[in-house]
Amino acid sequence: MEDTNELIEQRIKKVEELRQLGIKPYGDPYDAADHTADLRSGYGEQPKEFFETNKIFCSLAGRIVAMRDFGKAAFAHIQDSSGKLQIYFKKDILGENFKLLKKIDIGDIIGIEGTLFRTKTDELTVEVSSVALLTKSIRPLPEKWHGLRDIETRYRQRYIDLIVNPEVRENFAKRSRIIRAVRDFLESKDFIEVETPMMHQIPGGATARPFRTHHNALDIDLYLRIAPELYLKRLLVGGYERVYELNKNFRNEGISTRHNPEFSMLEFYIAYKDYRFLMSLTEELFAEVAMKAVGTLTIPYGDDTIDLTPPWPRIPMLASLEQGGVPAEIFTNPEEAKQWARAKRIDIPDGSSLGKILDEIFKEMVEPGLIQPTFIIDHPVELSPLAKRKPENRALVERFELFICAREIANAFSELNDPFDQRERFVSQVEAKKAGDDEAHEMDEDFIRALEYGMPPAAGEGIGIDRLVMLLTNAPSIRDVIFFPQLKPEQPQ
Repeated sequence: MEDTNELIEQRIKKVEELRQLGIKPYGDPYDAADHTADLRSGYGEQPKEFFETNKIFCSLAGRIVAMRDFGKAAFAHIQDSSGKLQIYFKKDILGENFKLLKKIDIGDIIGIEGTLFRTKTDELTVEVSSVALLTKSIRPLPEKWHGLRDIETRYRQRYIDLIVNPEVRENFAKRSRIIRAVRDFLESKDFIEVETPMMHQIPGGATARPFRTHHNALDIDLYLRIAPELYLKRLLVGGYERVYELNKNFRNEGISTRHNPEFSMLEFYIAYKDYRFLMSLTEELFAEVAMKAVGTLTIPYGDDTIDLTPPWPRIPMLASLEQGGVPAEIFTNPEEAKQWARAKRIDIPDGSSLGKILDEIFKEMVEPGLIQPTFIIDHPVELSPLAKRKPENRALVERFELFICAREIANAFSELNDPFDQRERFVSQVEAKKAGDDEAHEMDEDFIRALEYGMPPAAGEGIGIDRLVMLLTNAPSIRDVIFFPQLKPEQPQ
């Protein structure tokens, strides 16, 4: 066992002593009838006299997180999934069982039975009448866990983080409520949940670099999906009109406070609607989820207060650039746009299209100021190879990105259902990939074939679930809302 020290050795010795006494250090199932939170909510306001005249019997199972030994008596705190509660051991009540306390340490999991009372300091407490050791903890819990210096250890050893930081457990419980609220909302709108492949022969549905693996039996390379979009659209071709998938995507990209290579994404598609409809639906979705998860539409995030009350501004991308001080003259000239951007020390890779250049300028000049919910609409066609063109300006597409707290949290568009236009754009993407764009789409002949059978006019949207949870839990990093984020391999001590 690594990192063995004196305390661990002492606990290992106790395991052997327990076995010699005929006590299982890793015991049997335990039927606990109560949770600490239920006892607090049910009896937390009752006065001392209530418990003197009413014997409230209870049973709990959980982890010892604090303990004070007074010789013939001991106080401890037991923690279960709902919270913690003080418990009281007394030799006169436990008899021979009291000896077991000498073998119990902070971190051990026990089961207890007893009755409620109030101490002299008026704290609700269980007077223990029987105790059973369920799991002996070998490694002691850390005494000081909070603080920046422990941040990587908290992510790497999330199980410890969850034990000692109740607010972390609550945030992940809130994540569960958020996801449930998202599903409830969509199903109330007659969407059905579907599952599509995680391994793709052709990576597509987003501009991103995929993870590649190899299937031995078929002797072919496969890719972990970067998005489910092309398969969900195939379902629209097949006759479904409202579908959604809430699942994992994988992108072989950098790690940051906003990015994890494995992340949760909601994608949903609706036939016979466009991106204008989705903007209203998105406002409704966020408002309902926020009310169910946190009970308000006004939420703190960092130093800001975010107001999710609809409606939200809808600003064309080019107009947002002008508002950010970018001259409109460069919007039609790639060389001028590149020179202007590089003069502002914005990195523009050689060979970038005009749309790509404007997008890089947008990220630097506009995105940092988008704190309150804002739809940025009508993007250059080069950035959106799967979106429908605007009839009045075919250089733009019917697309929006939703920004909150200076980060993209949703992306949607009126779906391109013209197989001829789609083929041309795939060809352009293939050429971009040959020119060195690792994130460009590849040709997907089967998807073109599906469109040739006919896909109804439709709108589709992707929402980053992790970023939504970050917003509603006031979490500064995506690692705070993913149980086990990706980290560098642990270095040997």
